[in-house]
Amino acid sequence: MNKKYVKYLSVLSLVLVLTLVLTGCAQGSSANLHAPTSGPYGFIYKWLGIPFQNLILKTAQTVGGKNAYAWGIVIISFVVRLVLVPLSLNQQYKSTTQQEKMRAVQPQLKLIQEYQKKAKGPDAQQKISGLMMDVYKKNNLSLTGGMGCLPLLLQMPILIGIYQAVQYSKQIGSATFLSIPLGKPSMLIAIIATVFYLIQGWMSLQVVAPEQRKQMQTMILMSPMMTFFISLISTAALALYFLVGGIVILIQQFITNYIITPKIRKRTDEELEKNPVKVVVTKEMLEGILNSTGSATASASTTNVTPEQRAAEEKDAKDFHKNIRELNKGKQNRNNKK
Repeated sequence: MNKKYVKYLSVLSLVLVLTLVLTGCAQGSSANLHAPTSGPYGFIYKWLGIPFQNLILKTAQTVGGKNAYAWGIVIISFVVRLVLVPLSLNQQYKSTTQQEKMRAVQPQLKLIQEYQKKAKGPDAQQKISGLMMDVYKKNNLSLTGGMGCLPLLLQMPILIGIYQAVQYSKQIGSATFLSIPLGKPSMLIAIIATVFYLIQGWMSLQVVAPEQRKQMQTMILMSPMMTFFISLISTAALALYFLVGGIVILIQQFITNYIITPKIRKRTDEELEKNPVKVVVTKEMLEGILNSTGSATASASTTNVTPEQRAAEEKDAKDFHKNIRELNKGKQNRNNKK
């Protein structure tokens, strides 16, 4: 399966799991009154909802003020995102390194894609597709592009914990942030959070080679879409978590663009000078594959003949030669008469 579609399916699966948990929790409650006590949702509430509920309440008591509960969520979200920054930067480092290496092998990949369109038979297409795997393997390139879902996986318990803490607490659920109820969805916070992720996505495209941007655009839009969707089906408190995360990830992307990427490019250029890209695919090689499979197909079409067809062809050939002999015999008789 194409690595691009693997990424899409991975992210979509995580979103679906989170959506099922959130909607299930919402159905199990009624205006923050009935927390689940049994089953999977009861287990989740016991080990995630209650600890986060206590953490938010204690943070709010420390902060004090009218918007104390909201600021408690903001502080917890900020701390969580800061803890995840090293992991996220490491993922971006790997991803950026892979993108820079991809620049060097891009001519070979484009050549393969060009000849994949020219290939008509399944054999030719299979052989040419296999060459793409060889390009990746022999140049030590990862099929996943250095990207992973670990940061999102680690955030899922936190997202569920914050959601349940607000959903089943009268104090937190009835609190407000700038007159916005924390226990209800907020279109305003959802839009602001989504804008931060859109800006981050745009910034990430600026350090990608032009030929790779089109392939990455859809994947980059997944994060803002997921943010907006989850923020709308959940509470303003969870949307606040995404908003804080958007601010942190924007700062993180700034570091990637102007500090990490220049260093990676310099290091990659030095490595390529010492160890040039291995040429796995050439135009002549691909032409040879097309020609060999084409001739094989042609010979197969002549050999795959049924016995009845072969007998009919032999009969036609005999009749043809018989007619030729009769014509020649007639000509000889006329010449003898003369």
